[in-house]
Amino acid sequence: MLQPYDLMEQLLSAIEDHITEPVTISDLSNRFYISAIHLQRLFKFAFGIPLAGYIRSRKLAASVEKLLSTDYRIIDIANEYGFTHEQAYIRAFKKEYCITPGELRRSGMVIKVLPPLQIFPKNKLPNGAMFGPDIVMVPEFQVVGRRFVVPFDQSVVLPPQLAKSFWEEDSFRIKNIAESNVYYGITRIDDLKDGYSHYMPSVKVKDISHIPEGMTVDCFPTSMCARFHYIGRHHYYDINADIARGMYDAICDFANKEGKKYETQYQKLYFERISEEDYDGTYCQMEWLTPIRQL
Repeated sequence: MLQPYDLMEQLLSAIEDHITEPVTISDLSNRFYISAIHLQRLFKFAFGIPLAGYIRSRKLAASVEKLLSTDYRIIDIANEYGFTHEQAYIRAFKKEYCITPGELRRSGMVIKVLPPLQIFPKNKLPNGAMFGPDIVMVPEFQVVGRRFVVPFDQSVVLPPQLAKSFWEEDSFRIKNIAESNVYYGITRIDDLKDGYSHYMPSVKVKDISHIPEGMTVDCFPTSMCARFHYIGRHHYYDINADIARGMYDAICDFANKEGKKYETQYQKLYFERISEEDYDGTYCQMEWLTPIRQL
């Protein structure tokens, strides 16, 4: 099995290399020895768009140049880019660009096409890859869990250990869980001068009518957030200090980027979200979110 970075890099290349062939998700999953379902999940998780839709959009984008620079028949262009029927090509084209291929030839309109997605070396982490961020609105939610004081010099070592211990020993005691098999780890930093953060391994709840002894409640406010996506070739329990440090470095790079449009609160509040259901036996997925404000 390929590492996540290599998998996505080779997947994008394979789509472009076979753009004039009837590329199917089944073909791609066989090529990379991964189930079609999990390949689609990983692609959507990494890039935020469905794999099938991306393939179709790239084929249509590639066909536009031939459509406008040659006098080839539309049926021939449709066949060249893997569409089984001319009408299927025309329908897909109109859905994508709100104009038919013939109308585009006659009108001289300028249309926006989807360029190939790219993955950069900065996305590569030990045994994984970091994608994003995208900007999302997160509704308010409540969690129940245990709150710990974590010194900054242990901030990449201790949380994975606390998360594993909580998930195995405490999470089953919480009632009214809103998302089964989903873990939340919330970090709050009151003042950087304190030299520590509060880390809370937890689960999202429907209400706070039942709080087990030794646990507490936290509420994440409705916030516009920067959301990063991590894909690793390992189990969630194998997230260690090196992996956590790589993710944190990627987030810091975004937060300190020159010409940035957003200011993050990653030095005040952030959380990670992990769903056990997304683990396919080889690749795990994790989301990391922090509130932002537009500059």
